[in-house]
Formats: sequence, C-alpha cells, structure tokens
Amino acid sequence: MSQIAQVGIIMGSQSDLPVMAEAAEILEELGVGFELTVVSAHRTPDRMVDYARSARERGLRVIIAGAGGAAHLPGMVASMTSLPVIGVPVKSSNSIDGWDSILSILQMPGGIPVATVALNGAKNAGILAASMVGAFDLEVGKKLDQYKESLRKKVESSADELSKVGWKAALTKK
Repeated sequence: MSQIAQVGIIMGSQSDLPVMAEAAEILEELGVGFELTVVSAHRTPDRMVDYARSARERGLRVIIAGAGGAAHLPGMVASMTSLPVIGVPVKSSNSIDGWDSILSILQMPGGIPVATVALNGAKNAGILAASMVGAFDLEVGKKLDQYKESLRKKVESSADELSKVGWKAALTKK
C-alpha cells in the first residue's frame, strides 16, 4: 500500500489469510493504511516480540491479530504493547469448532485487554480498527460514516423490495 500503515494485521499462519484478507479489504476500501504479515506466537516468538514492541515507533495505531487453535497471538501481542489489539478467532483445521480460539482470545486476564470479534470476523475487526483511527482522523471518520450510510440504504432497499413482492416471491428470487 502507498499509504502509511496505521493498522497492523498479523496472523499466526498463512493459512489464516483467507479470513484475515477481509480486514485488509475493508481497510483498503476505507482508505486506512495497513501492513499485513505472518507472526506466530508459537513458531516465531522472537518475531512476535519484535513486532509488538516496535509497532508504535513504526507508526501503527492499532493491531489486528488473527489466530486459530490455542490462539495466543492476540493476547501475547497485547501484553507487549499499549496499542489497542483486536483479536480475530480463526476456525482453523486444528480447531475445536472455533471455541478454543474464541475463548483463548476472549478470556484475557485483567490488565491485558483484547477486543474480540466473532469467529472469522476479520471484516468487523477492520471496521473496528478504522473506527479507532477515525476517532482522530476526520477523513477516515467521514469514510466510515459513508460506509454505514451505504449499509442503511441497502437494508431499506431490501425492506422496500420485500414489501413490494412479498416474502414468498422474495424467497424464490435468490
């Protein structure tokens, strides 16, 4: 990306990329600069420490960390930086229906908060990160307002269509 990275998107494995790409896509749509890389809490702990400890000085304002299975990455990163960390539990091949990831990220000890989104909820993580940046960046805030307005219009259009054609006809239009 040509913009200065304000959000770091990290994942425990490249196999998490199909999920985590949704955060990148929405940040790109909203014009928020980001960087994206693989940082494993278990396989590359030194890389994780370096990433977390240097994040602020590199200009990051928020970190989105996605991980599956034991999902220690978000919490470990949060323990090493005062930047906000958003955890994305990923339903991976070694996951117990994603519950292991959800609980590993959600149940953080007092003093080490991690904002947690839904299982595979990287898009919402990207929107939340943009909201954090947009709280201080007027341009990003305006783009978020426009995005949310487009969601409102889409729902109202769907409601209008449903009332015109009826629920049975709407079912067959899929």
